[in-house]
Amino acid sequence: MVKARRCGWCGDDPLYVAYHDREWGMPERDPTVLFERLVLEGMQAGLSWLTILNKRENMRERFFAFDPARLAAAGEAEVAAWLNDPGIIRHRGKLEAMISNARAYLRQGDFSNLLWSAVGGAPRQNRWRHLGDVPSQTGESRDLARMLKSAGFGFVGPTTCYAFMQSAGLVNDHLVSCPAHQRCADAWTALCGG
Repeated sequence: MVKARRCGWCGDDPLYVAYHDREWGMPERDPTVLFERLVLEGMQAGLSWLTILNKRENMRERFFAFDPARLAAAGEAEVAAWLNDPGIIRHRGKLEAMISNARAYLRQGDFSNLLWSAVGGAPRQNRWRHLGDVPSQTGESRDLARMLKSAGFGFVGPTTCYAFMQSAGLVNDHLVSCPAHQRCADAWTALCGG
């Protein structure tokens, strides 16, 4: 019998392990949490996810706990201050996209349902056995990217959208050998009350 083990991508860094075990792939419906996850995935483009995890608490503090209403009101003064803060991701395009994404978020009727509609309202329960089997994007992530872009969101390409879908539990991409695979599947069952 094969011993259950975590997905190999998380390594052994305690911050990464905690993220893998407690967050990644757990079905999330809270619209503000979903907005934060989408922003962070956009911030990650070209960087390691560990960099994002190391700066996440600073970003939560500086970005008003990712409150879309407060971020939507931000302007050049805030961007200029953020660009001088080494505790966050200092990329003008990503910061400006976060503000415009907050404005786009506020125009949505139900952000959570908009995102979850990409998978028909229920997470895909994939059964990958090897990391190399996990795709970097899918037809659903390409559709989600198009939908978000048409709604005014930026830094939401199909690969970023797929990483977001994995993070927020729209797809369960934990390897079947990972204990978190079943935890994520069970969390969805509990969330649905059945």
